[in-house]
Amino acid sequence: MNEEVLAVTKNKDSSLTKKLQHAVLLSAGNICRDKQVFFSHLFYDNFTPTMDKPLRDSKPQKETLFESWVYRIPALLFERESKTLLAFAEQRRSEDDSNAKNLVVKKGKLKKDKISDVRTIEWSDFKPLNKARFEGHRSMNPCPVYDKTQKTLFLFFICVEGTVSEGWQRKHYTNKAHLCYITSKDLGETWSRLTDLTDQLGEIKTWATFAVGPGHGLQTESGRLIVPTYAYTSSCSSCLSCDKCKCNAPYALPLYSDDSGQTWKFGKMLQKESIECEMAEFFDDKDKSFIYCNARTRGGHREEAVSESTGKDFSILSSAEKLVETGSGCQGSVVSFPAQNEGAGDDPSQNKNKWLLFTHPSDKSKRTKLGVYLNKSPGDPNAWSKPWIINEGPSGYSDLAYIGDGWFVCLMECGEKKETESVSE
Repeated sequence: MNEEVLAVTKNKDSSLTKKLQHAVLLSAGNICRDKQVFFSHLFYDNFTPTMDKPLRDSKPQKETLFESWVYRIPALLFERESKTLLAFAEQRRSEDDSNAKNLVVKKGKLKKDKISDVRTIEWSDFKPLNKARFEGHRSMNPCPVYDKTQKTLFLFFICVEGTVSEGWQRKHYTNKAHLCYITSKDLGETWSRLTDLTDQLGEIKTWATFAVGPGHGLQTESGRLIVPTYAYTSSCSSCLSCDKCKCNAPYALPLYSDDSGQTWKFGKMLQKESIECEMAEFFDDKDKSFIYCNARTRGGHREEAVSESTGKDFSILSSAEKLVETGSGCQGSVVSFPAQNEGAGDDPSQNKNKWLLFTHPSDKSKRTKLGVYLNKSPGDPNAWSKPWIINEGPSGYSDLAYIGDGWFVCLMECGEKKETESVSE
């Protein structure tokens, strides 16, 4: 076991009504050599909409936790009752998507010292997910979602034939990906056999290709399980081999279940081009549920959309320009959490007001400067704060988890020269 102590920062003048308390940053890096994975830790309690200078200047600490070859595509899940963190990633032979090898998982136990308020995370060794394999295919895009009612962990992913690339599938309008999942009743100690949903969902046959997440899914307060997905599709019957034509375009959409994962359905696609996405639930002042979707684009700004139907369909937030997209695009992560107002706790029956937290490279031209953004009015795309930069250098994919009492965990790709050097927590 690896136990790591996280430093706590206190501010005597911090206000509960204006500040986000005790946000924890843990990173998990993508690894280039067989013994180099870095974990960074930082606590702060000073997260304001304008991003106070002391926060912007704060730097996380890094430690070597384990070594391996190349890891990419982080996904993170926190199970609150057991205080368990599960970190997932792709193990690859090289950085290239076509060289994905296995999915791996690392389990952590969150602990708190009652006297000092210091948190520690005790990590087990990482394990390959041997059940998440489909013969002749490579497993990609881990996307965990936890059903609290049945205490069942679903790990969704895609299995892509051989080394066939996404570009080839788009060019030839021929899907080579399978929609798969495995489940666990003991938080990753043991896993079920692989389930392939591809033939059960007719929409997949009409797509050039598709993928899930990557990153976490969610369970709404009504019990619905939602897995974020995106697909390349075309409405042009005579144009099935033009990978640069807008007829063959990506659109984000939800995969959902209302019966604890026994059956699954696709919702409707977003009405504008959108790629990798994550979703989160929030409520209005009348306690009405909304699902927020934040999706990658091909450049310019992130695509933001809101659903009033618990995720079946979405309306685009047309004025969304505060969150810039990076270069030709990069995945980002979003979570909702109880508003940190004075006297408000984490009990949903007492505090349905939610805020959003978002992580993504903040540079407009390249994957660098991973930023954390806060939105206290989730239905308003203009309410996002300026980013607090948590990694100045190359930064790639990330995933967030809310772990209660205003604390967060962030798993991200980062490095000194390239964002694919490490996955950091």
